[in-house]
Amino acid sequence: MGDYYNTRKEAEKAVLVALAPKKQSSEKTQEYLDELEFLAKTLGILTKQSFVQKLDKPDIRTFVGKGKLEEIITFVKDQQIDVVIFDEDLSPSQLRNLEKELEVKIYDRSLLILDIFLKRAQTAQAKTQVELARYQYLMPRLTRMWTHLERQRGGTGTRGGAGEKEIETDRRMIRDQIAVLKKKLEKIDRQGETRRKSRSNVVRVSLVGYTNVGKSTIMNMLSKGDIYAKDELFATVDSTVRKVVINTIPFLLSDTVGFIRKLPHNLIESFKSTLDEVREADILLHVVDISHPSFEEQMQVVNDTLTELGASDKEMIVVYNKIDQLNAHEGGEEFDFISGIDTTTKNKTNIFISAIEKTNTAEFRKVIFEKVKNHHRKIYPNYLAPEYY
Repeated sequence: MGDYYNTRKEAEKAVLVALAPKKQSSEKTQEYLDELEFLAKTLGILTKQSFVQKLDKPDIRTFVGKGKLEEIITFVKDQQIDVVIFDEDLSPSQLRNLEKELEVKIYDRSLLILDIFLKRAQTAQAKTQVELARYQYLMPRLTRMWTHLERQRGGTGTRGGAGEKEIETDRRMIRDQIAVLKKKLEKIDRQGETRRKSRSNVVRVSLVGYTNVGKSTIMNMLSKGDIYAKDELFATVDSTVRKVVINTIPFLLSDTVGFIRKLPHNLIESFKSTLDEVREADILLHVVDISHPSFEEQMQVVNDTLTELGASDKEMIVVYNKIDQLNAHEGGEEFDFISGIDTTTKNKTNIFISAIEKTNTAEFRKVIFEKVKNHHRKIYPNYLAPEYY
C-alpha cells in the first residue's frame, strides 16, 4: 500500500459528508469537518466540497436522505470526484448501497484513519498492528471495497467491482492474513514485554494527548532528540522511548500515538501492546493544545481512551501547551483565560507552557523533576536527590 501512495501522481479529489444533530451548532459542525479535511489531507486527498445534513441519526440505507444523496451524486459526476468520505462508520449495507449509487471509492472515518496509520507506521510492530486492525475492519465490509486490497496485490483498482468469487477469495485471504498477523504480533509482544521488564529499575514517564497537540515537540525538547514533529495528524504512530536526565536523576520518556475523536476500536485493540508504555508508566504527561477551541472535548477523548486502556488513575501532569497562541483565542489576555481552568483535579498537576517558544519550560522541567524524584526514591530508598537547579 505504501507504494501506491508513493507513486500516485495526482491527488485524488474528494467530497466530505457529515451529519449534524439538530442541536449541534454550525461552528461545531464546521470544526468536525475541518478535522475530517485534515485527515484527508494527511492521506494526500484534496477536498473539493463538503455536504452536511441535519439529522440526529443516519439513514439506515444510505446514511444521508434521498434528496441529499442525489445532490452528492450530481456533484460527484459533474466534478469527476474520486472519493467520498463520511465522518462516521458505515455499516456493510450502507457501504454496499452507497457504492452502487455513487460509483466511486468510499471511505468512512475508520478506514481513513486506518489507512493513515498504515502509511505512517515505520516499525514492524506498528505495521503489523495496523494491518491487523485494517483487515479486521474490512472483513465484514467486503463489496467493491476489494479494490483497496487489490492495491496491495499490485493492481490499479477499478470502479467496476468484483464478482462473488473474487470477494470470497478476498475473505479467505483476509482470514488467513489475520491468523498470520496475530501470531506475528504475539511474538513481537513477547519481545516487547521482555524489554519493558528490563526497565523496571527506572522511572517511566509517558506522553499522551490528542493528535497534533505538540507531544513530539515536547519529547524533542526534553530529550534533545530529533523525533519527527510536524503540524499534521498522527505524525507519530510508532512508540518511541528516550532516556532523559534532569538533575542527575534519569527516567525513560515515551511518546505514543495521538488519540482522536472516534478512534477505530480495532485500532485501539491492536495497539494495546504498544500502549503498554502508557499502562506501565509511573507518570503521564497529558499534553493539551490550549489554543484549540475544543481543547476540553479533546481532553475528554484522551481521558476516555485512558479509561479504556486501564490507565486513568495514573499520576498525571496536565501540560497545557501552545499558550503563545492564546491571544488569538477568546480575543483576550492569555492568563485571564488560563485562570478560568479548573486546577483542583485529584492526582493531577497543571502546567502552562509553549514548547515552541520555550515559555515556562524551566518550571515544567522542575515539576517533572519533583514527580520523578518521588518515584525514584521508591525504587532507591537511600538515594539522596539534589535540589532542583
